[in-house]
Amino acid sequence: MNQQKPRYRRILLKLSGEALMGKEPYGIDTDVLREIADEIDEIHQMGVQIALVIGGGNIFRGVSGASQGMDRSTADYMGMLATVMNALALQQALEKHGIATRVQSAIDMKEVAEPYIRRRAIRHLEKGRIVIFAAGTGLPFFTTDTTAALRAVEINAQVLLKATRVDGVYGTDPEKDRAAVKFDRISFTEVLQKNLKVMDATAISLARDQDMSIVVFNLKTRGNIKKVILGEPVGTVVEGFGHVE
Repeated sequence: MNQQKPRYRRILLKLSGEALMGKEPYGIDTDVLREIADEIDEIHQMGVQIALVIGGGNIFRGVSGASQGMDRSTADYMGMLATVMNALALQQALEKHGIATRVQSAIDMKEVAEPYIRRRAIRHLEKGRIVIFAAGTGLPFFTTDTTAALRAVEINAQVLLKATRVDGVYGTDPEKDRAAVKFDRISFTEVLQKNLKVMDATAISLARDQDMSIVVFNLKTRGNIKKVILGEPVGTVVEGFGHVE
């Protein structure tokens, strides 16, 4: 067991589907998948209880499909199925490390995943298993960001970790504006008022109402997940009134 003491006992890690692409134009880069599994394994060995939500944008995005004339509900359901594929891929990568992993789907597909049952998910976490929540909320018009906030609250996670391709929350898009200013800490209310694209407004509002802190960090920087778990100053912390406002 790792001797470093983690700051958090139970976390929910939100990964985008695009994070699994690596340098590929779409789909899953197995090298990236293996690297992510390695980092998750490292914090799992520290005794941290880990739940995950994965997007499906590397395979299909509901919003994108709807913008091309597809019915939004149908497109969103297709996106939910994409998240199940990603969840199964990550499950296999984690189990190669010898970590017991369960995929729970919000859409019934018992041949490949358990149904989402809150109490069962918590029990898996208590037993040291990693739980991957797939198929979003099971309802159209809700993003996987909202799913992450919802599941984090439901399982009583201490923090929601939002892994991105930038190193925190900025006032403007740092990929387009070199002068963009990064926030070390920011309130939920300010994120909403400034319309910052951290997560969608529904997810931020839910996290604010339930006082679920969010840490936004760069997944591409090796070791960042562990640093966040140890409480090191990485990325941006999004918190409520009692913390930073």
